[in-house]
Amino acid sequence: MDAIDAGDFRERVRRSFDRQAAMRTIGAELMRVEQAMVEIEMPFDAKLTQQHGFLHAGIISAALDSACGYAAYTVIAPEASILTIEFKINLLSPGRGERFLFRGEITKPGSTIIVADGRAYALSDGPAKLIASMTGSMMVIRGREDVTG
Repeated sequence: MDAIDAGDFRERVRRSFDRQAAMRTIGAELMRVEQAMVEIEMPFDAKLTQQHGFLHAGIISAALDSACGYAAYTVIAPEASILTIEFKINLLSPGRGERFLFRGEITKPGSTIIVADGRAYALSDGPAKLIASMTGSMMVIRGREDVTG
């Protein structure tokens, strides 16, 4: 992928992720950071379920949004930032597993709008099970003091 010089994107992503109280609250951890791809994992926690005991759709959406947003963050200039402006999620299977993996990948980089696709997997004994997919649009933000890193 031809991207602008994104500088030390791994360190920028890690610093930003560490400031995200929402991800800390749900027990999510940044596991892998590559240019145009980020993976976040979290353990199952009964406090994050809906009435049937499955991981809540809002939690899945939040983690996928973060994975896609941070994937976008890896391909922008160091002085810019990212905000999600739209996403669509498909919930494909109940969120049942011991752990969950959320992977965001860039589909279309851009100087103003970046499109990312995300996939959420339930992890237990046996193969990973795809539980959700997301497509999101991220806006590159420049020159705003209230939106940095």
